Amino acid sequence: MLSMSYSIQVIRKNEQISNEWSGGITTQLAIYPEDADYNKRNFKWRISSAMVEVEESLFTSLPNIWRLIMVIDGEMVLEHEGHHRVLLKPYEQDSFSGGWTTRSIGKVRDFNLMLAEGCSGELKAINIEKGIYNERLSNKNLDLLQATECFYCVNGNVNMIIDDQESIDLDEGDLIVLSGESSEKNINIKLSNKSEMTANVIRANIFF
Repeated sequence: MLSMSYSIQVIRKNEQISNEWSGGITTQLAIYPEDADYNKRNFKWRISSAMVEVEESLFTSLPNIWRLIMVIDGEMVLEHEGHHRVLLKPYEQDSFSGGWTTRSIGKVRDFNLMLAEGCSGELKAINIEKGIYNERLSNKNLDLLQATECFYCVNGNVNMIIDDQESIDLDEGDLIVLSGESSEKNINIKLSNKSEMTANVIRANIFF
């Protein structure tokens, strides 16, 4: 299968920056453009992982930002004032406007995708048993020019083979970002688990 022209960026756990916030600790995994500043809200998309260490917290208001949150550990209730309420267990997710008034109940570790206007995306949890390969192809959205695939290793030791050419090992906390132009062609992705226990990976698709 032909592949699209793409770039590969591996962001190791020890390269990521963590900061304290009112409810715990958040780690920025990736941001685009790379020189964007979360505090200035000048990003197209941002991926982070947070430890929520208080029982109840009020989310920061992020007007014009669409948010997707997936729980990694623990359970969390999200209450969106005037909209909906949902209970999230590990690897369950919710999507909502950052401009809504949102409260969370429960101490968790989560995975966050933030999308500015003009961007779309989705999250998917992948469980990989030992020795089993998962073949994943990039989605396509021909109305948008850029496509990004991110794979975050939640736990375990995972090997990724890209188009039968590139081989990259991901340890717990590592993130790989594949970026290129959206087209009818796909990237052929194979994931294998190198550890004895089930490995967990979160995949984020982003189009803009």
